[in-house]
Amino acid sequence: MKWIDGGVCAAEGFQANGIHVGVKSRNAEKKDVALIAAQVPCSAAAVYTKNAVKAAHILIDREHLKNGQARAVVINSGNANACAANGEANALRVCQSVAAQLGCSPEDVLIASTGVIGQELPASVIETGVPALAAGLSHTASGSDAAANAIMTTDTVKKELALETVIGGKTVHLGGIAKGSGMIHPNMGTMLCFLTTDCAISAAMLREALLETVTVSFNRISVDGDTSTNDTCCILANGMAGNACITEKNGDYTAFAEALKALSVRLARAMAADGEGAKHLITCIVSGAKSVESAETLGKSVISSTLTKAAIFGADANWGRVLCAMGYSGESFDPDGVDIAFASAAGSIPVCEKGRGLVFDEELAKRILTEPEVEIRISLSEGSAECTCWGCDITYEYIRINGDYRT
Repeated sequence: MKWIDGGVCAAEGFQANGIHVGVKSRNAEKKDVALIAAQVPCSAAAVYTKNAVKAAHILIDREHLKNGQARAVVINSGNANACAANGEANALRVCQSVAAQLGCSPEDVLIASTGVIGQELPASVIETGVPALAAGLSHTASGSDAAANAIMTTDTVKKELALETVIGGKTVHLGGIAKGSGMIHPNMGTMLCFLTTDCAISAAMLREALLETVTVSFNRISVDGDTSTNDTCCILANGMAGNACITEKNGDYTAFAEALKALSVRLARAMAADGEGAKHLITCIVSGAKSVESAETLGKSVISSTLTKAAIFGADANWGRVLCAMGYSGESFDPDGVDIAFASAAGSIPVCEKGRGLVFDEELAKRILTEPEVEIRISLSEGSAECTCWGCDITYEYIRINGDYRT
């Protein structure tokens, strides 16, 4: 695999754009609607939030994806279109508007929204901007850049990546853009993410690969313990790479799935690192577990612990917070077999051995925990399985951002 530029436009036959149409009426400089479109019909798949309260776009997309095909995705920021008047009707209006510009069926257009819950989506405002949005579609990196910026809300940096690999003797490209900074918690996609590929793969196999990928990437991050009403991760595959179509789990499928996981893990890490107000990316590595599922449960509990997050913010090597979070995870393990260490670019320091505290250099520990990325390394005595999860610290800025998010 090779990392390349281009984002969602790196794959052959995809275009993208992002512009300001007025959904974010208070900020005329901020792009707020994005469009990703393929030259040809695509195999498509998506996964969504497990929150019982779901945004209107999820209900529409589930209907549109029943045939496993799509041609485009339109996304707005600034308005979640969740628990809002005329939610589904407004989402359909936007799909119809995009379809008219692309010359395809409205059922071939997917839609996603992000922003404030409970406010009616200004469909007429978006409809007015759709002709310019479609006219500005570009197959270059600038198109992906515009789309990546248009889907941001409280994000401080865009999340955009692409890679290429060889499948069936053909060069295949995968690209993605994502947004996520708050309301991030393991329970499916925990954000918005849009992936493209020119690999030829059936809708059934595409969905299998996406489900496998979400499990080891977006489902292993947490910022604040809140699972959004709008979480969506979707992928379009147009087959223009020319490889033999993947219709079963063979070597080509494995190669594709591994590339998709590599791309998604990097996007997931970027979201955790950009948590609202965050200063540190926390990587929690649990090894020696009896199963991957056990290691994941323990790791998720640690990265979701408010007290652990606060300790990392304060560069306080309070390993007791870590062991405590493991203890209330609901997963059984032997506390007397737990070793804990903190690590970063500044070094590594063991702080707990066999469930008991060690005497350690507090100054070294502080230097380690002051680095932008901090690792919490947990070793169990249960087996040989391991898992890595990602989170971030919690800061005063998180409260400021969310204290007046709506107003």
